[in-house]
Amino acid sequence: MYKTIAAPPRTSLLREAGVAYFPIALIARLPFAMLVVGILTLIVAARGSLALGGLTSAATGLGTALIGPLLGAAADRFGQRPVLLVAGTANALLLLALSWLAFSPAPDAVLLAVAFAIGASMPQVAPLSRSRLVGIIGRAFARDRREKVLNGTMAYESAADEIVFVFGPVIVGLLATTLNPVAPVVGAAVLALVFVTAFALHPTGRTATAHPASAGPAPVRTDGGQAITAATDIVQAPARELAAPALVTTVLGALGMGLFFGTMLTSLTAFMDERGVPEQAGLVYGAMGIGSAALALGVALFPARFTLTARWLVFGSILFAGTLTLPLAQDVVGMALCLLLIGIGIGPTLVTQYSLAARHSPRGRSSTVMTMLGSGVVVGQSAGAAVTGLVAEAGGASLALIAPIVAAAVVLGAGIASALVRR
Repeated sequence: MYKTIAAPPRTSLLREAGVAYFPIALIARLPFAMLVVGILTLIVAARGSLALGGLTSAATGLGTALIGPLLGAAADRFGQRPVLLVAGTANALLLLALSWLAFSPAPDAVLLAVAFAIGASMPQVAPLSRSRLVGIIGRAFARDRREKVLNGTMAYESAADEIVFVFGPVIVGLLATTLNPVAPVVGAAVLALVFVTAFALHPTGRTATAHPASAGPAPVRTDGGQAITAATDIVQAPARELAAPALVTTVLGALGMGLFFGTMLTSLTAFMDERGVPEQAGLVYGAMGIGSAALALGVALFPARFTLTARWLVFGSILFAGTLTLPLAQDVVGMALCLLLIGIGIGPTLVTQYSLAARHSPRGRSSTVMTMLGSGVVVGQSAGAAVTGLVAEAGGASLALIAPIVAAAVVLGAGIASALVRR
């Protein structure tokens, strides 16, 4: 008699990464989303200057722009764990220092320097999470399943980004209103110290330095009992490949998304302030996240013939068209409806950008590439908030609401450039 031998069960990303991984990675990226708005709120409350608040936020973004990709490169070279532990601890201490310095007689230049250091040490949780998961997918899944799992993973990661980028400002508003303007910055410091450390120490973060391709990868046990290999146990491609046009246009698109986040939140704050309810800006901003998060998750259901390039063009166009309705909003309800429409275009566009980045990442440079996109979002958010704050102060909300239109045009233009490059 012959015994029927059951086929081995197919693995899942949840099993490979571990159940605890996803909530830890979600909460650990909250400080990233709270910093720009939290620092802006703190400086304006402490020094009474919207212009200084915008410049301080911009200094944070500049630090991330210059140093963030280097942190990603360090994670590729030395492993994520040591880089995250050092960056998370330094970031938390600098945030606490800024909370004290803002109300001290310290010169404005000192605040700008500390803000730059905060941006430079900002833990790159979101891009490093993507890098980890992409590495797990490449090792643990059969070739015929990788594309589908990768698309679903990028959809989830972008939806997670949407949740924190939309509701991070809401949390800042609630803490600043119910407690004091220092609370959001201190809260971000505590989250960085606790959850970024937990993210760094998670078994999936145990990576080794790069070895020759011929060397066997060292197995790493996850909390689910699965053996995965070190993400950096491969030969790194030359750094010049990071300047490939296919990647440059994608980073430009991420920068445009950051510009949109910064300009939209700041112009919305000016809009709500003119109606006497500035503290509700974060709550109205949350309306944008409803459709955005839902559509980001739904990207995994799109057919393969709906290509990544086509998705960027379609949903980038929806985003741009939605921003054209902003100057027409006359009340809070009208603004909320505009944001609901805009949200339809945001989530799928972000998913597409990160999926393209994952597809075109040079060998051994995944963390660097994902950090470049994450830095682009933060830099855009900081610059957009700074410029739009100055515009709102000079010309009011009606003029400031033009800024999100310009940002959406950057996103769509980068999508067009990306399509031309690939063609």
